[in-house]
Amino acid sequence: MADVIRVLIVDDDAMVRAGLTMMLDGVAKNDRTIAVVGAVADGVDVPEAVSAHSPDIVLMDIRMPRIDGVTATRRLRARPQPPDVIVLTTFDSDENVLRALRAGASGFLLKDTPPDQLVEAVLRVSSGDPILSPQVTRKLIDRVAVEAGAYEKARTALATLSPREYDIVLAVATGKTNAQIASELFVSVATVKSHLTRVLVKLGLDNRTQVALLAHDAGLA
Repeated sequence: MADVIRVLIVDDDAMVRAGLTMMLDGVAKNDRTIAVVGAVADGVDVPEAVSAHSPDIVLMDIRMPRIDGVTATRRLRARPQPPDVIVLTTFDSDENVLRALRAGASGFLLKDTPPDQLVEAVLRVSSGDPILSPQVTRKLIDRVAVEAGAYEKARTALATLSPREYDIVLAVATGKTNAQIASELFVSVATVKSHLTRVLVKLGLDNRTQVALLAHDAGLA
C-alpha cells in the first residue's frame, strides 16, 4: 500500500488554491501518493485546519491579509510534532521568505513552479531532504541585514558540535541530500539522519534549512 503524504494549502487566492489542488491531489510516485486534505484562505485558519486534517506538509502563502505566512509558520512550528512548511511566494527576493525560513519553514517555492517540480518538492520535504539551492539561499540572505552578533552566536553554537556533526553541517549548508552526504562521508543514510538529529537538538533548531542559515551566519556557506 502506498504511503500517503497529506498536504494542506494556505493561500488567499481561490484560483491558486484550486490550481495547487489540481496539480497535487492524487499524484502518485515511487509508492507514495499526495493527498490534498484541506485548503484555507488565511493564516488565521491554519491552527484549526491542522488540528482537523493532520497534514504532513503545509504549503503556506507568504502574504495574506489577516495573519501572514511568516507569523503562521512561526506559530505552527511551535506546536508539538508540527507539519513541515513550504512557503509560497511570487518573488524569490522577498525578504519575508527568509524570515519564514528562520521561523522554521523547510523551504520555499515560487507560485509559478512547474507541476512536476512542485510534486518533487513535496516528495523531497516529506523525506527530510532540502528543496533550497545554496545559491537561492545566499541571494535571499544578501538582501536582508544579518542581525547584530549573529556571527559570534553562530560560531559559538557550532563549537559545541563533534567533528562529524560539523561535517554534516557543512554538507547540509551546501544543499546536499542525506544520500549525497552518506556517500561523501562513507556512512549509511541512517547514520546521517542520526547525526543530523543530534545536530538539531544541540543547536536548538527545527530543520536542516535553519542549519544552513546558521552556517551562513557563521561564514561557512
